[in-house]
Amino acid sequence: MAKLYLNESPNEKVEKLGPKKETIKFLLNYSKALHVLDGKHLQYENLLN
Repeated sequence: MAKLYLNESPNEKVEKLGPKKETIKFLLNYSKALHVLDGKHLQYENLLN
């Protein structure tokens, strides 16, 4: 079954994908700016820029 879904031969080298530096920087900055406050029945999300 697995052979039906492979377009490349198993002997070929496959490049590993990695995130761009800009993507990592964006996610880290977003997580630093995000604050979640717990209320009685709700959660409030504040994005502090």
